Amino acid sequence: MASPGGGPGPRREYLEAFGDPARPRARGHEPADLPAGAPAEQAAASLDGFSGGAPDAAFAVPAGGRGGGDPVVVDTASEDGAGARGAPRAARKGTKARTFTGAAAAAVTTALAVVIAGQVADQHRDDGGAQARSGDDRSDTGTDEASRSEVRAGQDAKPADYATQMAQVFPLDPQLTASGQFRPVGGDAKAPGHGKVLRYRVDVEEGLPLDGGLFADAVHKTLNDDRSWAHGGRRTFQRVGSGDADFVISLASPGTTAKWCAKSGLDTTEDNVSCDSAATERVMINAYRWAQGAKTYGPDKMLAYRQMLINHEVGHRLGHNHEACSRQGALAPVMMQQTKFLTTDGATCRPNSWPYPTGR
Repeated sequence: MASPGGGPGPRREYLEAFGDPARPRARGHEPADLPAGAPAEQAAASLDGFSGGAPDAAFAVPAGGRGGGDPVVVDTASEDGAGARGAPRAARKGTKARTFTGAAAAAVTTALAVVIAGQVADQHRDDGGAQARSGDDRSDTGTDEASRSEVRAGQDAKPADYATQMAQVFPLDPQLTASGQFRPVGGDAKAPGHGKVLRYRVDVEEGLPLDGGLFADAVHKTLNDDRSWAHGGRRTFQRVGSGDADFVISLASPGTTAKWCAKSGLDTTEDNVSCDSAATERVMINAYRWAQGAKTYGPDKMLAYRQMLINHEVGHRLGHNHEACSRQGALAPVMMQQTKFLTTDGATCRPNSWPYPTGR
């Protein structure tokens, strides 16, 4: 049975102990006020919803403990404090009826209130536990799980490997002139091979939106590859972070590259190319070409183009001059100006990054 508040009502066994719950009240939820001296039967009728008969019969104690005879009742005090024994019998009976009527109503109301309060408290405890557990469950499977997933994702994420980064095209303004100030990058790196040791430093112009560490790694890996100028143990390349160096490989913006190349009488502005500024210590790598590549290689051969760019300009520092395509379909000589073209005298060569491409 639903209670007026929407929750479950008192248990049926409690209601049955005080009367038939199916019988509707005739005169509201509370017993009606009766005039003084009203018959006990009328008082009992006002509590019809709570008991099966008159409250006198329900709550009076038989005299002497026997089951029959007149019930023994306790007289109540009158409003002026005098006892009621001197009053007419009918008045006393009315007073007794009213007394037991009020007592019965109070007892029933109190009992029902206790029962309902207990059940509501039990329900709230049950609901509260369920809600608390439900809330904990949501936390465990929601926010906490999302946090754990984010941590796992951060742990699983790995930076792109060298080959992947070297294959990427990076944005760069072909008209960019950066600060003109250089800083060393990469630190010291041992010469891994045999032969004559050449010491070099890597400088990157400040203000370039490029990874200087990646550039330094590329230079060291490329120059010490057996297909490069270290071939056959002729020489090996050692990177130094500071101090004396045989030459400095410098990554610079197009504007700064042009200024340094002009010191050696070279014009790099027409095709935005790189140079070996032989009159200075710097081998200039044009950052625009490093970032964007060239049409002769295309965007899908960025790794090979960057290797060619390093080998070509360092080749000049080692004393090698420009070469031409020898025959149709051959690999281009690394000293060919491959940034500009792959065809000379009607013969077109294939792109090539290495002085000794076969390793022999």
